[in-house]
Parts: sequence; C-alpha cells; structure tokens
Amino acid sequence: MSEYILSIDQGTTGSTVLIFNHDGQIKSRAYSEFTQYYPKPGWVEHDAEEIWLVTIKVIAEALHNANMRASDLNAIGITNQRETAVLWDRATGKPVANAIVWQDRRTARYCDELKERGLEEMIRHKTGLVIDPYFSGTKVKWLLDNVTGLRARAERGEIAFGTIDSWLVWQLTGGKTHITDYSNASRTLLYNIQELRWDEEILELLNIPKAILPEVKPSSCVYGETDPEMFFGTHSISVAGIAGDQQAALFGQGCHSPGLAKNTYGTGSFVLMNTGNQAVFSQEKLLTTIAWGIGDEPVQYALEGAIFITGAAVQWLRDGLKIIKSASETKDLARSVPGNEGVYFVPALVGLGAPHWDPYARGLLIGITRGTTQGHIVRAVLESMTYQTRDVIEAMQRDSGITLKELRCDGGASVNSVLMQLQSDILGVPVEVPRITETTALGAAYLAGLATGFWSSREELAKKWQLENRYTPRIDQAERDRRFRRWHKAVERAKGWALDDE
Repeated sequence: MSEYILSIDQGTTGSTVLIFNHDGQIKSRAYSEFTQYYPKPGWVEHDAEEIWLVTIKVIAEALHNANMRASDLNAIGITNQRETAVLWDRATGKPVANAIVWQDRRTARYCDELKERGLEEMIRHKTGLVIDPYFSGTKVKWLLDNVTGLRARAERGEIAFGTIDSWLVWQLTGGKTHITDYSNASRTLLYNIQELRWDEEILELLNIPKAILPEVKPSSCVYGETDPEMFFGTHSISVAGIAGDQQAALFGQGCHSPGLAKNTYGTGSFVLMNTGNQAVFSQEKLLTTIAWGIGDEPVQYALEGAIFITGAAVQWLRDGLKIIKSASETKDLARSVPGNEGVYFVPALVGLGAPHWDPYARGLLIGITRGTTQGHIVRAVLESMTYQTRDVIEAMQRDSGITLKELRCDGGASVNSVLMQLQSDILGVPVEVPRITETTALGAAYLAGLATGFWSSREELAKKWQLENRYTPRIDQAERDRRFRRWHKAVERAKGWALDDE
C-alpha cells in the first residue's frame, strides 16, 4: 500500500500542498501565492487557470522536496476556499471569466432586492444561509447576466459551474469528473441542506440552469482517478476526500462530536461548532452548514460564524500601510504597549460578516491620540480578531444551548502567542493549539484516507490529535466585559458607512 496522502489546500491568497504519513505527520510541504484582482472597490477576482497552474507547481515541489514519486501516494484530498465561483467551458476546460471570490461584494444590491421581496426566511430554511453576496449563487447569476452569450451557452449545457474543489477535480481527472461534496454544495445558496439536493425553487428564482451544476457526493469517497496523460506519468491516483476549508479544519481538529468547536485564523476567521446529525437553525444570523458526509452515513451539521477579515488585516498592515514587513513582527509590536489604551480597530474592509451581516460597514480605527504608536495599531488589529470571535461564540451559545468549555484554534495566526493569549482573555475559556496547525489540509487528508482505507476509523484519527500550547485567561470578568463593550461601540460607528457611496 502506498504510504502517503497528498493534500491540496487551495486558499484565498495561495495554494499549499502537504504530504502526510500514516501518523498524520507532515513529510513535505510547498506553497505559492497567486494574483489577487480588484477591478473595482468591493470586487475581488481570481484567475482559475492560474490557480490550477500554481496547484500543479506546488504538487511537483512537494513531491520533489520529499524525494517521492507519484506511486508513493495513496490518495489526494482537496480542501478549498469555499464560496468562490468558477464557470468554465466543458469542451475546452477553460474558464469563461475570472472567478468571483467569496470576499466580493458586487451582488450586494441584488441581495437587498431579494430581502425586500421577503425571501430571506425561505432561503434560510432551505440552505441554512443568510442572503448575502458572500455565497456563490448570486455570483453565478451575475456572471450569467454579464458575460455576453454565457446564459444561452449555459442553458445548452456547454458550461460547468463549480466551487474551486470542483474546478480542481475536473482538471485532475482530465475533465472526466464534475462533482462537489456536501460541505461545498451547502455554501452555494442553491443547495437544500435538509433534502440533500439542488433546490429547484431557488435555481428558478436566480435563473440558474440546472445543467451547469456538479453532482454532489459525500466528503469522504473516491471521486475519480488522476489522468496519467496530464499528470504523474503512468500512475493514476485516487482523488478521494473533499471538504470546504472550514469543515476540513473542524474534521482535522478531531471535533467529531456535537458541542466541539474550532476557530481557524486565515484570511478571515471561521468559528464552527459541530451540532451532530441535527441542522440547528440560527436565531442569531449564524450559518447552518453541512460539516461533512462520510460514505453512506447521515451527514453531520455545524453552526458557523464567518468573520471576513482577520489575517487579511495583518496583510493590510504589511502591504497597505507598510507598518510591518512580515506578520511575525506583530507579536513584538503588540507587546511593546502595556494595553490598547482606548485604540480599537473594526476590520470591516469588505463589510462585516457574522453576526452583524452588514455589507456596507467599512473599516474603522478609533481612539487615536498623539500618544498612539505602531504598537497600539497592531495590538488593535490583533484584538479585533478576538472580539469578533467572541461575538460569534456568544451567538452560537444562545442558538445551540451549548456552553463552550474550550476553543481549539488553528491556521496561520494561531502560532502568535500574543494573539492566542488575548483570545483566551476575551473569551474567558482555555484556548488550545494543536501540534499540527495545518488542520485544514490534515482534515482533507483524513477524509481521503478514510475513503481508501488508509485509515480505518474516526476513532483512529481522533487519537492522533496532539496539544502544543494551552492558553488560560489572565484578566478578570469585569475587564473582559469592559473591553468588549468598547468594541461594540466602535462596531456601531462602522456600520452602514458605504451606503452613501452607492
């Protein structure tokens, strides 16, 4: 039996490939960024062709770094930035336009119209989602409406739609397989998460032809084989596990049973709590989403709070303000001041996600005085991640009736000990960071290896989770609540700011 699982973690700003052994340890990794396009304010695009080429490049690098051959691989798992929408030509396999990224806000006005027509409750009941430009459905409609001749071609069955996982599987299998998994389908605004099917009523409402949609499969099953002619020479490899990045991280963190929760700090941050086989519909504007489906078992659901900007705010400090040269500097700069001294940052750079859902909110830095330094601004950016996380977790606790006992954290920023301590302080519960913080890629590898029999069970996988650092609260409840109140005051001032610009 081949000894390794290759995991593609196709993120918003770059693609990472990790190769795991049977112990769930990383044997090799490779990473490369790709281009971000911002054609207009609030618009964000990717070139899907470039994503594919970068992915191939990092697969080759990861194999080369470990001195491995394709025949050493048991399977390929995929995890991906989720709501980003790609449309491509079935005959040529070429994208018909740039992919519209999950952060893109161009369909905000159309989403407002749908809400004004009183459709929010119907859509929430079927999909578990709120009406927001974040999800793929309105992006697909926009492309069909705005790319000349595309709608007619879509109706003739010449065009395929997919989230990035579908696009990569199509390419890996040489155009033989057009699929997605339950977790990614549940992020499109087009999928009925209770009946597990594409929803005819919503497709009609958005005028999206069913012919463009992928087949929906479990998150852990064999979808197809790589095309040896395009790839890996004589050897074909099973493509066998897919989950959207946040669901993959929940799985990789071993949060297999109801009540367990994790937060991933990436470009944005995503708090997910496993709710078992029950879809818990939120009264708090959280999302009800499919966590995963394993083979023929009933699907598992999760509550999710999507925070749009966390790590991206650190990127903005680096690339926009040029206050720092690398993310690692934030630790010492935040430590250089005794406290926030009244400086708060609301990172509504593309609007606010859960539980506020205000596409017209904009970024705000408040409380600045002559004494404000780089350190205060950096600290305010780190603190904003922790306040947003508490906003979401409090909403989750009200929805689910489950009180959080601890939070498992992962993603790039989880290595920042100052941030993790601030997170524990603001939440008032322990924060745990595992030895492998690449839990998104790990989750996809686990789903792929379960499908091929490389690993035998979830119990086997759960035992592989290892603690690296545990942070416990160091401030009292009164101070925690005072800071949190001030944060909400700042959030109220940021809301609705861009409405006058429209």
